Amino acid sequence: MPAARKTPSGARPNRRRDVARISARKQFRARAAGTGRVDKWLSRTESGLRPFQGTDGGGDERVIPAPIFLMHYPLFLNLAGQPVVVVGAGNVATRKVRTLLSAQAQVTVISPDATATIRQLARTKRLRWIHGEYRRGDLASACLAIAATDDPAVNRAICTEARRRKILVNCIAPPSAGNFIVPSQVRRGGISLAISTGGASPAFAKRLRLDLECFLGDRYPELLRTMRAARLRGRSLAPKTAGAGSSKAMTRRAKKRAS
Repeated sequence: MPAARKTPSGARPNRRRDVARISARKQFRARAAGTGRVDKWLSRTESGLRPFQGTDGGGDERVIPAPIFLMHYPLFLNLAGQPVVVVGAGNVATRKVRTLLSAQAQVTVISPDATATIRQLARTKRLRWIHGEYRRGDLASACLAIAATDDPAVNRAICTEARRRKILVNCIAPPSAGNFIVPSQVRRGGISLAISTGGASPAFAKRLRLDLECFLGDRYPELLRTMRAARLRGRSLAPKTAGAGSSKAMTRRAKKRAS
């Protein structure tokens, strides 16, 4: 039997340990470059198989089926002026409320107690706070709901009403009770990126978000501002004559020349 290969330092190589040491950032860069062991690993994962290090001491690699990932339909909603109900007012609900307010939604919070942030937003009339527990019928005027209490049974009841009323509902716990999820987000200037792993690994989605934030930096938002300014200048230089540049006017001129 041939002797086990050793590294220059004398230690035996540990493949599993080496793969574990590769950070998510390096995996992302290796795949983007299309080279390296990580790219091979990811390509096999995407094809429905993933490598698994054997434990029988032989060191050979066995392949087992990978789990099927749940694919969601990506969607950006325009919630400006739309009524949204958030049931719960803890830390998670507060983060949801901040995002909804940044989208200019009309937010109503239902909870017997609330964080200092939600209290302050209610005092400044940024949102409506209903002091009390959730009751059936609270979603009557909502177009979207967030079930963010610390009681899964209450969250399920909220989702049941939302589904009955055919409105979108996001559930904190359990997430499967809702009909949409809120992905990890990257926002830089006017750039918005949404990241989801289909529930396979929220930690990986978070790490990917951090990598993309570093990737965007300040360069791409500045480029977007430049492109927006150029587009606005192009619009301002467009013909001002009514109908001069319309497709109908161009068709009429073409028919006239043909006759």
